[in-house]
Amino acid sequence: MKIIIVDGQGGKMGKMLVEQLKKSLPEYELIALGTNSIATSAMLKAGADFGATGENPVIFNCADADIIIGPLGIVIANSLLGEISPSMAQAIGQSKAHKILIPVNKCNNTVVGLKELPFNEYIQLAVQQVKQIIGEKPNHSAPGFSSL
Repeated sequence: MKIIIVDGQGGKMGKMLVEQLKKSLPEYELIALGTNSIATSAMLKAGADFGATGENPVIFNCADADIIIGPLGIVIANSLLGEISPSMAQAIGQSKAHKILIPVNKCNNTVVGLKELPFNEYIQLAVQQVKQIIGEKPNHSAPGFSSL
């Protein structure tokens, strides 16, 4: 099971995701992909097993991911103040992975019809969704995954 967390800017969301996922699913390896080194560093400090920074790691790792988690903007070109390149958004969007997108109404992107929740509650909902997905799929390589 290849679980990827993509985040940018300061990496706060990614850090919180890694902390919560490691706490509730410690047997799974997490790959932190930051759009910048600060975000990657924050996720690694939070306990991610592997980390890489920039466009190519996102494109390469999303190709065979099982789950991709991050803010909604990771599938929108030039979001996160321009940190998500069109190639990154395309690679994430075209990945066959189950995508868990956390609504963040910034950078001229608004998701209507959603209840505004505190940020921490969105993180908890994302972790619950990962647990549900993992429960649905056969886990041939847990703990972790076999190829990077």
